[in-house]
Amino acid sequence: MTKSLEDYVEAIYRLAEQNGFARVVDISKMLGVKMPSVNSAVKELSSLKLVKYEKYREIILTEEGLAVAKKVFELHTTLKNYLLSLGVSEENAEHDACAMEHILSEETIAAMRAATK
Repeated sequence: MTKSLEDYVEAIYRLAEQNGFARVVDISKMLGVKMPSVNSAVKELSSLKLVKYEKYREIILTEEGLAVAKKVFELHTTLKNYLLSLGVSEENAEHDACAMEHILSEETIAAMRAATK
């Protein structure tokens, strides 16, 4: 799965946790992308069987999609907490965690987890 699709799955998860559902317009606002980009990504996620989606309806994560989303969100949270523990501002920790979650090795992530426990 691409970095971009991971971001979409995480956004759908976060919105569903927050609002009980996710919509294209909300994902667009959260990620700062245009709605046609969200539609394309959601269609691809649907073809991967990670979401259930009908046009103009709520987007729902499948069981497999939920598992992926939880993994990505947990990684994001670990990285953000690590950066916050170093004194990085909330805004920068959020932004940097998004970038880091796609490039760090499992070894590095494990060391960060251990350092924040």
